[in-house]
Amino acid sequence: MGRKWNNIKEKKALKDKNTSRIYAKFGREIYVAAKQGEPDPEANQALKVVLERAKTYNVPKAIIDRAIEKAKGGADENYSELRYEGFGPNGSMLIVDALTNNVNRTASEVRAAFGKNGGNMGVSGSVAYMFEATAVFGIEEKTADDVLEILMEAELDVRDIIEEEDTVIVYAEPDQFHAVQEALEQAGITEFSIAELTMLAQNEVSLTEEDQAQFEKLVDVLEDLEDVQQVHHNVALDA
Repeated sequence: MGRKWNNIKEKKALKDKNTSRIYAKFGREIYVAAKQGEPDPEANQALKVVLERAKTYNVPKAIIDRAIEKAKGGADENYSELRYEGFGPNGSMLIVDALTNNVNRTASEVRAAFGKNGGNMGVSGSVAYMFEATAVFGIEEKTADDVLEILMEAELDVRDIIEEEDTVIVYAEPDQFHAVQEALEQAGITEFSIAELTMLAQNEVSLTEEDQAQFEKLVDVLEDLEDVQQVHHNVALDA
């Protein structure tokens, strides 16, 4: 699974370069999670996940607090969670997750992004079956054996634990996110280089230099859309 970790890390690095965009997207996601449940992360597991992810992207506390206060204040903005699937150049596949208050606008923008950048939209289910929903944690200053021991003591059987570039990567089932996080925190691990609920491709593809340039442009255009929260794909970025 090593190359999948590189994809996640690369995606995070690229997003970190555009802080205003990523902060705005997290603000919306935090607002939606807080409004759909309790505004307290200890009583709202969905909100807790979003806040843990936000911490790894260094989202300022002021933005987090503002989004939660907005939800507490009973703001009447309503968002729909949407997922689009599509294809890029030469066998590449993409899943696009969005939060929108205008479904028609978002569908039109996503379709145009695919069509103008060498891709095409697929029907629901045309791509998702090639991906697995996965909880991923990145832990520094620990060894894989240390993390394995912690999780075994907590009676947690995760998918995989690997060590790469001084980082231990834990791949777990999505419904294990909280259990894994709590086990690690109780063992004194409170900082994660990554804490994500993501869609990992079962198999990755490598593209030619020309196709990769076109693919990366497609991803950039999709991620620049206001309503798009995350873009998942099956391309090996370190190819």
